[in-house]
Amino acid sequence: LVQVVESGGGSVQAGGSLRLPCGLTGDSDTKYCMGWFRQAPGKEREGVAVFNGGYGSTFFADSVKGRFTISQDNAKKTLYLEMSGLKPEDTATYYCAARSLVCAGLPHSRYFTSWGRGTQVIVSS
Repeated sequence: LVQVVESGGGSVQAGGSLRLPCGLTGDSDTKYCMGWFRQAPGKEREGVAVFNGGYGSTFFADSVKGRFTISQDNAKKTLYLEMSGLKPEDTATYYCAARSLVCAGLPHSRYFTSWGRGTQVIVSS
């Protein structure tokens, strides 16, 4: 079972960058899928990006393609959502999540079993 510990977040002006760390605990040496989701006030939670452990494949929502990437530090068992070119519409609470099955595309949040507490990202214009 893979579990996550998230941190990071913060405030930045439009066009700026932030990095959201998500640490893995448990059996992260096998196949797994880690994802980031976000939820803005009054909106539904939406998938942002996922990473498949063991394969290294990634999927991104159309709204963040070309601006967000995922990097990893294997020694720290941590993945990072690297966000650049941030826009005010990226403002939301971001959640890191994981499951012990790989992802084909961006699954609905209901299919993830381990969740972080959420971290606030605020992008001002």
